[in-house]
Amino acid sequence: MTVTTALPSFDEAIATYEPVMGMEVHVELGTTTKMFCGCSTAFGGEPNSQVCPVCLGLPGSLPVVNRTAVESAIRIGLALNCSIAEWCRFARKNYFYPDMPKNFQTSQYDEPIAYDGWLDVSLGGETSETFRIGIERAHMEEDTGKSLHVGGATGRIHGASHSLLDYNRSGIPLIEIVTKPIEVPAAVAPAVAKAYVTELRELIRALGVSEARMELGQLRCDANVSLRLPGDPYGTRTETKNVNSLRSVERAVTYEIRRQAAVLSSGGTIVQETRHWHEDTGETTAGRRKEEAEDYRYFPEPDLVPIAPSREWVEELRATLPEPPSVRRARLQEAWGFTDLEMRDVVNAGALSLVFDTVAEGASAGGAKKWWLGEVARVANERGVALEDAGITPGDVARVEALIAEGSLNDKLARQVVEGVLAGEGTPDEVVAARGLVLVNDDAALGTAVDDAIAAQPDVAEKIRGGNLGAVGALIGAIMKSTKGQADAKRARELILERLQG
Repeated sequence: MTVTTALPSFDEAIATYEPVMGMEVHVELGTTTKMFCGCSTAFGGEPNSQVCPVCLGLPGSLPVVNRTAVESAIRIGLALNCSIAEWCRFARKNYFYPDMPKNFQTSQYDEPIAYDGWLDVSLGGETSETFRIGIERAHMEEDTGKSLHVGGATGRIHGASHSLLDYNRSGIPLIEIVTKPIEVPAAVAPAVAKAYVTELRELIRALGVSEARMELGQLRCDANVSLRLPGDPYGTRTETKNVNSLRSVERAVTYEIRRQAAVLSSGGTIVQETRHWHEDTGETTAGRRKEEAEDYRYFPEPDLVPIAPSREWVEELRATLPEPPSVRRARLQEAWGFTDLEMRDVVNAGALSLVFDTVAEGASAGGAKKWWLGEVARVANERGVALEDAGITPGDVARVEALIAEGSLNDKLARQVVEGVLAGEGTPDEVVAARGLVLVNDDAALGTAVDDAIAAQPDVAEKIRGGNLGAVGALIGAIMKSTKGQADAKRARELILERLQG
């Protein structure tokens, strides 16, 4: 029975029920070849152009493990404070989907390569509250292909006239990272879920094993949520699949808490199932009934030998681990002089590395933050792309800042330069030249504009002569208009005062 009523507010839901969460995050590794064959993993190839007998599961084909993928798995496990197995093996996870050409997925079941770790996450703010998220396991597996449902309005199978299958992604190396049950104060549960995925994404990027871009499916989150009355055992969970943005992780968890509370409060029962997240409506809808592990009929993969990483190899890989993201953020925040709120904005926008690279090119930290989180973020949002794909580089942003520092641009002109670069008009210097955006700050040209403004507004000039400095703004406004915003306002003010009060 799944009786429901109108959804309660989040506060109403947690006043009665305690949420318990679990996060399953799939990371697509940035290897050049697939997990068990030599096919390319390059994104955007023609459908079914990057396949072979192995990743298509043709009879008689034999897989070979990608060593770089194993190294990446070990490094991820170490960075998550996990134990690394001395011996582990792959298994066949049997289930049928059209985009699973073998009718099984090569994965790891009861013997993962990394297990029993943790990751600390902070919510930031004045309290800087930190929560330790337990890691159950991190295991290796391969990705599936991709189904394209054609003829419907939503892109989903319901309402589609037919489906197309692209197996290019089939066999790409994945690491699945599974948390232990997450039990935190109910009021912050959705925020903790978002903070965990955010921190994990930063860690993966710092390791250099994946770009972890959620909009490209390189990092995908399945959010498990259940509710219980205080003191009761765990409730029945649902699994919201493939949530593809940090904001959506928080929203999906919030919605499921409210939805499940409505079902339970009305006398219904929660069905263990997968659910689909709809970004446009902010709701989840039922998918399929969720199987238990035994339903997949796991058994050891007979075509692959076990993996037994030596302790020497593991320690060699441990020595390659980068500075933890939390330590790096604290160091950069101090160096840049950012407040907690400013740093959180940079991290949440996915701009930390971009700001870092821009500062390395010579820009100030404040200037780098202003452009990446301002004009560039606005254009990126309009286009539906990540900041790094907006069409401007850290070097470009640093050059714009340098032109401002040189006195060649003011902020208004600089925005036009950034706009031109984002539009594909060339480098900042090329845009300045093509648009004629050089700041007018030489006394000859600027003096003419000042004299014209004074002559056109004698009453305003008289007020300034009488000591009313507030009236200077009217003349500067006229000068900016006559020079199409290219006048140096500071120098224009100085020249006005020289002429009228000198």
